[in-house]
Amino acid sequence: MAIHPRITGGRRQGPLPLPLKNAFLAAITVAAAVSILCLLSFTDTVSFTDTLAFLVFPPREVDKRDSNRRYLYWGRRVDCPGKHCGSCAGLGHQESSLRCALEEALFLDRVLVMPSRMCLSSVHNTKGILHSSNAATEQRWETGSCAMESLYDLDLISRTVPVILDNPRSWYEIISRSTKLGEAGVVDVQGVSRVELKENPNYSSALLINRTASPLAWFMECKDRTKRSSVMLPYTFLPTMATKKLRNAANKMKEILGDYDAIHVRRGDLLKNRKDRFGVERSLHPHLDRDTRPEFIKKRIAKWIRPGRTLFIASNERTPGFFSPLSDRYKLAYSSNFSSILDPIIENNYQLFMVERLIMQGAKKFVKTMKEFDKDLALCDDPKKNTKNWQEPVYT
Repeated sequence: MAIHPRITGGRRQGPLPLPLKNAFLAAITVAAAVSILCLLSFTDTVSFTDTLAFLVFPPREVDKRDSNRRYLYWGRRVDCPGKHCGSCAGLGHQESSLRCALEEALFLDRVLVMPSRMCLSSVHNTKGILHSSNAATEQRWETGSCAMESLYDLDLISRTVPVILDNPRSWYEIISRSTKLGEAGVVDVQGVSRVELKENPNYSSALLINRTASPLAWFMECKDRTKRSSVMLPYTFLPTMATKKLRNAANKMKEILGDYDAIHVRRGDLLKNRKDRFGVERSLHPHLDRDTRPEFIKKRIAKWIRPGRTLFIASNERTPGFFSPLSDRYKLAYSSNFSSILDPIIENNYQLFMVERLIMQGAKKFVKTMKEFDKDLALCDDPKKNTKNWQEPVYT
């Protein structure tokens, strides 16, 4: 349940006008109460404790995390409120934003109120990637979002950064406490550094810091991440926080693969070109199409991966048999080879990619599509972060 965004210019504001504040608190309280009462009405024999268990709320265990905690709220969905509410990015971009929020919660020593659902981009949610026999089709998973708990182990995350979901019960407890605190309950902020949020008592004393006023993608609040020394959570943090069933699936696959290497070949969405005013094709990654073709991959990885090795390939390339030319040198493996493990648990491509990331992290040698860090092995030397320099594609 979302907090209504209020643009406050980054200054501490007084209490909401009485009618609006009452309506705001009443709406959240009623929603939480109705959710619980509806479940209680199923049967006369269901206790309140049973109902909380049904809602996946450990009875009163949450008190250990909530009793003296203060909270941080960024929005009802990753990168929303803001200009990205009408659509959503792929898993990697959303994780950059989520990691930004987690870093701030860690820095402020607050509980992060996480969105209860993750938006699934239709561009990155094609079924054919898992079922290679249908790879040439555009069949997609049905849902437009998934439960955050189906992707991440929240208890595992909470060992580093305490988190709760923005479900009715969480909000009911937080808002109940904020009404008792009056002006010290909720503070809306925009354009305020995390250092000021921590050191200025006007912010640090508030029960809940509400960041929904910002119109930007969440990760824009962490632009200092380019200075690696300022990063509190590494890029690998969220990939290793996958829910238990996804981790178990990855472990089973790694056991079958044995001693293996891996490559991540991102094509698909990154190969989109556009024509300039003279009708000439332009690309943000001019060498990517060439460098991610099998004949070039074979030459590129020869210095890192010796012939005869088992090579796990994770890719969004949908053409059947696209990587087959590599089979004369390597023993190829794909996620589609493990359908007996994955089919019962995979409901969207975000889950699939989380499993594949765990596989790639366990490889003896891992070659990325493009470098993220200087020491990375990569198929293509084009810069990954390129949003303005459109060039003619190179195929020679």
